[in-house]
Amino acid sequence: MKTTNLLIGLSTFALATHVQAKKDNPPNIIYIIMDDLGYGDIGCYGQEKIETPNIDLLYQNGMHFTQHYSGSPVSAPARCVLMTGMHSGHAQIRANDEMASRGSVSNCDSMYVHPYLEGQSPLKHNTMTLGRMMQSAGYKTGCFGKWGLGYPGSDGTPNKQGFDSFYGYNCQRQAHNYYPAFLYKNENRVYLDNPVIDPHSCKLTSDADPRDAGNYARFTQKEYANDLIFDELITFVDENRKTPFFLMWTTPLPHVSLQAPERWVEYYVKKFGDEKPYTGTAGYLPCRYPHATYAAMISYFDEQIGKLVEKLKAEGIYDNTLIMFTSDNGPTFNGGSDSPWFNSGGPFKSQYGWGKNFVHEGGIRVPAIVCWPGKIKPGTATDHISGFQDMMPTLAEIAKIPCPPTDGISFLPTLLGERKKQKQHEYLYWEYPDPSVGSKAIRMGKWKGIIDNIRKGNDKMKLYNLETDLKEENDIAQQHPDIVMKLAELIKQAHTEPENPKFKF
Repeated sequence: MKTTNLLIGLSTFALATHVQAKKDNPPNIIYIIMDDLGYGDIGCYGQEKIETPNIDLLYQNGMHFTQHYSGSPVSAPARCVLMTGMHSGHAQIRANDEMASRGSVSNCDSMYVHPYLEGQSPLKHNTMTLGRMMQSAGYKTGCFGKWGLGYPGSDGTPNKQGFDSFYGYNCQRQAHNYYPAFLYKNENRVYLDNPVIDPHSCKLTSDADPRDAGNYARFTQKEYANDLIFDELITFVDENRKTPFFLMWTTPLPHVSLQAPERWVEYYVKKFGDEKPYTGTAGYLPCRYPHATYAAMISYFDEQIGKLVEKLKAEGIYDNTLIMFTSDNGPTFNGGSDSPWFNSGGPFKSQYGWGKNFVHEGGIRVPAIVCWPGKIKPGTATDHISGFQDMMPTLAEIAKIPCPPTDGISFLPTLLGERKKQKQHEYLYWEYPDPSVGSKAIRMGKWKGIIDNIRKGNDKMKLYNLETDLKEENDIAQQHPDIVMKLAELIKQAHTEPENPKFKF
């Protein structure tokens, strides 16, 4: 009943704001989220090997956050927090649930025949999402890239969750291959000129020379998904250039498998030199030049960001467009990626156990840049502590509409340089009910508490002072039992029991 009343209230309010919008000329909003990009994977955040001039330009022309957090250390729950404004103690989706009870959900041939086997646990019908909220404000809404919040035909698909247009991967497992057999345009499959390939079973033959690039040719097909996604995104901008639009660019890059356009791979092979091939020993497709290809994936996407900015300027709408850039979680450890070699974690540890899948800083603290010409002072930085749950209240304030109930706080005052008006979180909270480990984390000011290995019976909290220990190397729980007790009580308050039994501890 509360959700229904809220939807009616927002719809009524939207009628009034639509008339006002013509006078106020509300900004277009573009939210760019990369997949498994580490805090230190881009030049403006300290990366020295990978070139990202267009992202760096957003950094120079806008504000960057040094203490911005994802909603979770893995994809689907992070996106759920982002879309709904509810942190992972309250969110509908708290882990990646592939719903294996449906059948052969990991078999690519079966998924090709049966769309029902695609996708992840869905958002509920009429969930108040970012898309639905922005529709209520009179915005045209589009999502391009990876979804992961509801299988085809469920209530959780993009078009049923507030997006007028969608193009890309419905299923995050399908996004493990950048040359898929199909993508989705809205609710319908679009078949591509690529064969069905299982990125988790395709290996080099036992007699193949791993240093012969020709032995990897079969993993590169005709249609590269990210080219197609970008073309649809540009079409959306073109079709909606005269009306306010909210565009979410949820690229799967640089999530493994390691696959990138050849020209960019060649660029980095020349830069890095020869290297040891990745033969598939840690899952996903083999790759002749893993370092070069990982860098190529990021620089390729950076190039596309530059083209999008050029399009906005050509249409005369750049000056009235707010662009946000971030990542869904920290850097990964598999599929031939080599986070320590790139120093992908930046000031945080990035090896296995510290990046993606874990609630250490390397797994949940992410780069965040906001560029808004004439509104945000160029070249500014903020240490304001914020998270994905803050996006809904922030965009509601920008769109001048009521915000539905969330766990977030608008950081618009920070963007506008009105620091004294900025409200602060008492704490940020994460829980990740990983089926094998399970962990919870809380941040209150400088204090960070972590309870890990919950599935193995651990209930002891580790405590870190992030002002002096960014790498979380010194557990000081014994020295501060009062802080541990306070954080433990807040964790209890932050947690509600999930409906999905897979998300329970």
